[in-house]
Amino acid sequence: MLKPTQEKTLSKWMTKALRHTPGEFGLTLDPEDGSCPADSLLAAITSHSRWSWVTLEHIRQVVRNSDKQRFEWKGERIRARYGHSHDHISYTPEIPPAVLYHGTNQKALPSILKEGLLPMGRQYVHLSEGTHFATMAGSRRGELVILRVDTAHARESGATFYYAGNEVWLADRVPAASCSIDQHAEGRHPNHE
Repeated sequence: MLKPTQEKTLSKWMTKALRHTPGEFGLTLDPEDGSCPADSLLAAITSHSRWSWVTLEHIRQVVRNSDKQRFEWKGERIRARYGHSHDHISYTPEIPPAVLYHGTNQKALPSILKEGLLPMGRQYVHLSEGTHFATMAGSRRGELVILRVDTAHARESGATFYYAGNEVWLADRVPAASCSIDQHAEGRHPNHE
């Protein structure tokens, strides 16, 4: 069993390997879903002396305990559900709930209200079905602002939505006119919904 600090550090390592620079770790991700064999990820991890003792069960612990459910097991394969900044991962377009949420910060708000939500170095804009994940994401970068996204309006304006799993939705972009500030979210802390 990993200690909390070990779990957090290994999660960051897995995030980098599965979302951002897989080639740096000798991993080749499936272009359709971004997965790789779990054994390949384990081999990449244990090739570093710091992590030579890690087992598949340790990786499973990280997957189980990820606060944002970043990772997913698919048979004998593992993948990051979302957040990729490397090769484009394909998702099937789906119809989202009427309202989705996006966490951001006060400094980014003027730009968002002018230009809309843009991927900003990632492949997709990340949205969530509830405010919990949006709050966790937005509170990392300054004074929290939760945006409500009118998905019907966004779709009418050309936005496409993809379901990444565990209440997380992705979009190529969201027009500014489809976003509004969620007044009920003011002062919300990530641990309090």
